[in-house]
Amino acid sequence: MPQHIAIVGAGLIGRLLAWKLLEKGVTVTLFERGSRDGEGSAARVAAAMLAPYTEVVHAERVVFDWGREALDWWPKALQDLQRLTGITVPIGLSGSIAVAHEQDRSSMQQLRQALQAAVPDHMDKVEELDRAGLDALEPALSEHFHGGLYLREEGYLDNRQLLHALDKAIEKLGGQWREHSPVEDIGPGRVQCDGNAQSFDQVIDCRGIGAKLDLSKLRGVRGEVLWVRAPEVSLSRPVRLMHPRYKLYISPRSDHRYVIGATEIESESMAPVTVRSSLELLSALYTVHSGFAEAVVEESLVHCRPAMPDNLPVVLDEPGLMRVNGLHRHGYLLGPKVVEEALGKLDIAVERRT
Repeated sequence: MPQHIAIVGAGLIGRLLAWKLLEKGVTVTLFERGSRDGEGSAARVAAAMLAPYTEVVHAERVVFDWGREALDWWPKALQDLQRLTGITVPIGLSGSIAVAHEQDRSSMQQLRQALQAAVPDHMDKVEELDRAGLDALEPALSEHFHGGLYLREEGYLDNRQLLHALDKAIEKLGGQWREHSPVEDIGPGRVQCDGNAQSFDQVIDCRGIGAKLDLSKLRGVRGEVLWVRAPEVSLSRPVRLMHPRYKLYISPRSDHRYVIGATEIESESMAPVTVRSSLELLSALYTVHSGFAEAVVEESLVHCRPAMPDNLPVVLDEPGLMRVNGLHRHGYLLGPKVVEEALGKLDIAVERRT
């Protein structure tokens, strides 16, 4: 008998699961407290960098291993989405570059030493660049930096276009959207919304920080990003500026747009970006390339990323209810592995009931 699965929360994981389940012939109802464009989702307020090397410096080795698997998973997934929806999601997998100003060269050395300690078996993918090498990869950087560190197995994807493509895929496959529908309560096989309880064969909770009341150890980690358009700057790869106090990242988008971020604050505040954060981000950005001085700040965004105590994701399964949460800052990097784990557990659950 066909299953009917409710997915609560239409962020990255909720949409990926809905798409994959619909492809398997499962009936899916997707509950989203905001709109289908994902404006209220942490998945939209993200740089969507695929950076296993730079992330493993402050994370468990499993983040690196799963992240490298994602580098193979995403291109195929985006091709499948393109065939279904006709929507092309830009993705860049030609590496990333870390740079530092001369007075901060120790930060670059620390990064290399940290990588050597964390992933000694993959240092052949980490290349030290002199100015000529940097100029060959990213000419826009060579004017201000004497060299850098080239991380060959990193990249980024266009998260907003991805969310749009997943929306269309879910629609084309017959998924049932319940947008602007805050869920009041969930339980095994049950979702309560607008005062009414609905029954399902399975409920999957993908609410992120919205599930905090049901996951006592879940916490929010505040992130702040700026979207800028800089016609005078041309970067084709993600760039990280190493600094003793904070690490600025720049993730490219089409039409000379860039996502700029650095902040990771142990706070669940959703207040707008502060003047201090803006000044730090923009001042550091200007030191990367003077062309950013004429950039237009198009958006200033904040969201709280859900995290468990060890900053690793969880897939918690009980009969009729699965909770998928805790991707921290690694949503696009670890999302593929988490989705595959959840689907695997659902297959087991289906076998138990049949």
